[in-house]
Amino acid sequence: MAKSQTLQDAFLDELRDAYDAERQLVKALPKLAKAATSEELRDAFTTHLEETRSHVDRLTQVFEALEERPRGKHCAGMAGIVEEGSEVTGEDFDDETMDACLIASGQRAEHYEMAAYGTLIAWAKVLGHDDAVELLQQNLDEEKNADEKLTSLAESGINQSAADAGSMENDEDESDDDEESEEMASPAPSAARRGASASAAPATGARRRK
Repeated sequence: MAKSQTLQDAFLDELRDAYDAERQLVKALPKLAKAATSEELRDAFTTHLEETRSHVDRLTQVFEALEERPRGKHCAGMAGIVEEGSEVTGEDFDDETMDACLIASGQRAEHYEMAAYGTLIAWAKVLGHDDAVELLQQNLDEEKNADEKLTSLAESGINQSAADAGSMENDEDESDDDEESEEMASPAPSAARRGASASAAPATGARRRK
């Protein structure tokens, strides 16, 4: 009979998942930064890229403290989030809407990682991995700060700018529709009036010949 796996096994499995997730983000964040039109948003992604590299280093230290070889397990959850973010960068959004959508993509990744680190910290505590708790907590704190920064950027103007840009475009479309409607509503001369004008011309000429 196969030996049942323990919480320690689950902890290591989750740790490998987080390790892979962070490495995926190291590759994905530069693409989000490149697609951003807001300088502040671009800086936020770039700053978090450096933090993410530090997260990989800290996770490596956790593995070493546990006397385990640092290695990842494919994180399907983060892969899906990264793929969605890549699709966003390929959309034909106006600049303001693109930035708003990039923030949404970034926060999906942050929330996923925050949940993962919360679990890892809780398990590390009960398993007695005190050194791991400290390192994991540092990563979690930086994920929370990155999420708060993105929220601040969204609420301080990017979301509203995106909404305003959409309203302006709708107003322009409505104005164009009104002009087309006015042109279609303008009556063309009726056949009866055109005929009357044509028949009146010879009569006028006849009077001048007298």
